[in-house]
Amino acid sequence: MERIIRIGIDTSKHVFQLHGVNAAEEPILRKKLRRSEMISFFEKLQPTAIAIEACGAAHHLARLLASYGHGVRLIAPQLVKPYVKRGKNDAADAEALCEAMSRPTMRFVPVKTAEQQAALMLVGVRERLVRQRTQLANAIRGYAAEFGLVGAKGLCKINLLMERIETDETVPALARELFAGQAVEFRQVEERLSEIEARLTEWHRANECSRRLAQIPGVGPIGASLLMMKTPAPELFASGRHFAAWMGLTPKDHSTGGKIRLGTITRAGDEILRSVLVAGATALLRHVREGRGKSTSLWILEMLKRKPPKLVAVAIANKIARIAWKLMITGERYKSAAAPEFAGTAG
Repeated sequence: MERIIRIGIDTSKHVFQLHGVNAAEEPILRKKLRRSEMISFFEKLQPTAIAIEACGAAHHLARLLASYGHGVRLIAPQLVKPYVKRGKNDAADAEALCEAMSRPTMRFVPVKTAEQQAALMLVGVRERLVRQRTQLANAIRGYAAEFGLVGAKGLCKINLLMERIETDETVPALARELFAGQAVEFRQVEERLSEIEARLTEWHRANECSRRLAQIPGVGPIGASLLMMKTPAPELFASGRHFAAWMGLTPKDHSTGGKIRLGTITRAGDEILRSVLVAGATALLRHVREGRGKSTSLWILEMLKRKPPKLVAVAIANKIARIAWKLMITGERYKSAAAPEFAGTAG
């Protein structure tokens, strides 16, 4: 068999499509294998370059194939799509992966370790519990409103609303019983969420870089932990702007004919990380507008005169991302007292 220099693998739960080429870039391998067959195939194959589309199970497969001596590269799906010639099937996808990997300007996704995946699982569990808590709170409020009981805003007011429901004789017994069940479920979710956030805080305190990132205004322990867990490798980005663009915090470019036309932010990258940074920027903006900040940022105040608050919050999130990239790259600390402006000085 001719020497295979590169293989693209289109993965699925049970079936794997392979496409390999030789040194002359001629296809010499087109094969569909079951999972056990695929593992046996690569155990016996001479070390070669392998391209896999980045997805949930791709990191484990990449680590497994790398243990056999192969060089495995993960490629984001949106970067593979332009190389699909026609149609959409497993063979075409495997060929596109093989072709995309050969491009000198192709960007690759770093393979995560099992420990990194465990940390990301912690973040995912927290996000699910937050959504579940919000859904329960909204359900309780909605049902209570049907009986004429309107609660005050805030998750902390749910328990007070439940106490009112328990003592209100106008609420039918069946409804009070169902409300009691929802209250128990709500408290269980809150307890579980507190446990997960305690684990996340413990992880944050044990990570030196995460502690430094938390010093940036608008970040905090949760935002710093997410930046550390979800950033593939800061060295992969040429600048802070590239890092902010990876997060989807830069405007879409529709420029043509020498005319610059910028739209809304791209919303590319990780949605959870972006939303946490925007939420932190919104809280920081609220402090500035109410005059409760430690130092007044003239940059933010000037932007507020020209732009709506939500747009300013996104601009602040963009600046936070750039500062975070700088601190991750250099190992420096954020110096809040060195500059009255929110300019992200580090030293």
